[in-house]
Amino acid sequence: MLLTALALTAALCPQRPAAVDRAAADAGSNAEAREPAAPFDAERWRECVAAADRGLAWLAARQGRSGGWLGIVGHKMNDDYVELDVGMPVELQRSTGHGHPGVSALCGMAFLAAGNLPDRGQYQTTVQQAIDYIVSHALENGMLTDAGERMYSHAFATLFLAEVYGMAGGPPVRQALERAVNLIVDSQNQYGGWRYNPFDREIDLSVTVCQVQALRAARNIGIKVPDDTITRAIDYVMRSRVDGRQRTGGRGFRSSRSTGGQFYYKIYGRGAYDKPNEYAINAAALTALTSAGIYDRELSEPTLDFLEREYADTAARPGHFYFWYGNYYACQAFFQTGGPRFRTYYDRLTRDLLREQRSDGSWCNEVGPGDEFSTAVGCLLLQLPRQYLPIFQR
Repeated sequence: MLLTALALTAALCPQRPAAVDRAAADAGSNAEAREPAAPFDAERWRECVAAADRGLAWLAARQGRSGGWLGIVGHKMNDDYVELDVGMPVELQRSTGHGHPGVSALCGMAFLAAGNLPDRGQYQTTVQQAIDYIVSHALENGMLTDAGERMYSHAFATLFLAEVYGMAGGPPVRQALERAVNLIVDSQNQYGGWRYNPFDREIDLSVTVCQVQALRAARNIGIKVPDDTITRAIDYVMRSRVDGRQRTGGRGFRSSRSTGGQFYYKIYGRGAYDKPNEYAINAAALTALTSAGIYDRELSEPTLDFLEREYADTAARPGHFYFWYGNYYACQAFFQTGGPRFRTYYDRLTRDLLREQRSDGSWCNEVGPGDEFSTAVGCLLLQLPRQYLPIFQR
């Protein structure tokens, strides 16, 4: 399926959603949570709000003097999370006043998701300091980076600035956001996507989806994003879709009914076509399509079927990076498609989140960037029905 630039422009047209204004009006009213989109009973929803509030309190107490939060600078390798040699270790981040921009962006969005803004809400100072941290770590070329972090973090930081600008505005935020978006646009490679570093000739679906979401959020609040950038990125996502035959090392095909409609992590370069069954990648791919306004049951149903089947295996490892990163996207994918699938998924997810939360309000992330990361994602997931964040709105 090839999508025209016209269709994508209509799907991603700049606008200020009404819910953004509602968020600004209601900011800080944590005690009177908005009616959730999911059909919870009142008691479950109160439990979710209370859990998110405990998580936010824990995050606020962990914010560094720089305004950012700490995190291991690394990348996934099979089932492990490997620290980068060029990254700054957590203890050095703490002692020198640095932080992890990707984790910090997710933490900042967790506070926005509760209705906090720089000028109002219980955590207005926390939000402002998070904004100052991200903006102060913008390089001249537009890269948002600290402690050696790369394009993953740049995308989440760009997304955070877009959400902030859409809800609260401000010239410094817009300037940093425009430059960050321009870097993403300029870094798109010949295949239509992105990899770990700017201008990288390699490509994978995970990094690409992060950039697509950042661009979508920026475009929604009026930042210029070329039609061709989005069209080429979505075309790459579609080319990554398994057609029912699983490739093996570039040497041909083998029959595979179970993989039809799923998405490969990579289709070019080393490791291409060898992972069509990753929970997080499939969730991310479907989220990218719905972010671009593509709602096609023929595309979404097989992927949602897969996510439903695989959820239990992912939930069995709540301390693992895959659970948090995978459900960050899966929750969006199910929410955007709506209906009984979302209700069933979200019921399972919230039960697991409520059960796994520690008494201090945090969630564990033994394999991954750390507990600040998992706690931020946990708060985001529990607060998604509020729909304060434009990126989470239908």
